[in-house]
Amino acid sequence: MADPLATIEPPVVLFDGVCNLCNGTVQFLIDHDRGQRLRFAALQSEAGARVLQAHGRTPPTGDPDSVVLVEGGRVYERSDAALRIARYLGFPWSLAAIGWIVPRFVRDAVYRFIARNRYRWFGREESCRVPTPALRARFLS
Repeated sequence: MADPLATIEPPVVLFDGVCNLCNGTVQFLIDHDRGQRLRFAALQSEAGARVLQAHGRTPPTGDPDSVVLVEGGRVYERSDAALRIARYLGFPWSLAAIGWIVPRFVRDAVYRFIARNRYRWFGREESCRVPTPALRARFLS
């Protein structure tokens, strides 16, 4: 039987579930995705691993170093993922997509710098947060 996560239609944001910056970002996305199109899963979760595997990717071992967007059967990472996610947000946040004019090597260098320092700057939890009952439908399980 085929994995139902392999054919998910809505875009899926995979994030570091123990990173405070990442969790805060997910809360921001939930609040500003007015169409409620985005779905979410922690990279450390079984659902996150299944989504990656269904798209030919290996789940990360250790601390994940990138947000991942699975959209239209494709996998996007780092700044590409962040800019594509911005398209789902309402105005003025959707204007962040103007970042496409910056070359990828510059965008990804900034992304990697923040990713390397995110635990030191924002902290981390010991385990992934559990979504509230009201938000549970937006998270894959």
